Amino acid sequence: MAARKQKTNHARARNSARTAQRPQRSSGRPPASTRKTRDTRKTTTTTTGPQAKRPGAGLAAHQRALTELRAFGLGLPEAHTKSPWPGHLDLAVRDKTFAYLNAEMPLSISCKLPQSCHEALGLPFTTPTGYGLGKSGWVTANFAATDAPPVAFLKAWIEESYRAQAPKRLVHALDARQK
Repeated sequence: MAARKQKTNHARARNSARTAQRPQRSSGRPPASTRKTRDTRKTTTTTTGPQAKRPGAGLAAHQRALTELRAFGLGLPEAHTKSPWPGHLDLAVRDKTFAYLNAEMPLSISCKLPQSCHEALGLPFTTPTGYGLGKSGWVTANFAATDAPPVAFLKAWIEESYRAQAPKRLVHALDARQK
């Protein structure tokens, strides 16, 4: 038994010597002490056009815009609200979401824009929607607390998104109602 224990100890010593001689594998990342961290603070930019800053624009204007946009979206055929996770009260048609509306301020909205996606992404307050939705034409607009959201502009986005997500029968009903 003692000979077997001694043999095992020699094998362990030999293996630890080999491990010490092996070069360490690199994970491709610098050591934690030298890694750069991502700055998550948002910056605001001065813009012109539909998001131009106006005196008196604030979170109250965002709340009014959110209420008006939600009322507009709910006025479309068979549209309803959907709350997939806390802090959102989104617009959907037959359980297909056509506008993600953040219930918290400042205003943030995401819509599917198959025709005007490229134009919309040229605006300074827009980005492709995360989670891979941007590849399918979804665009997110984030507004600073001091900006007045362009409600008429966003209503056009909501309608385009509704037309992209709704069944053809409901799109025809919307067209007939607008004539």
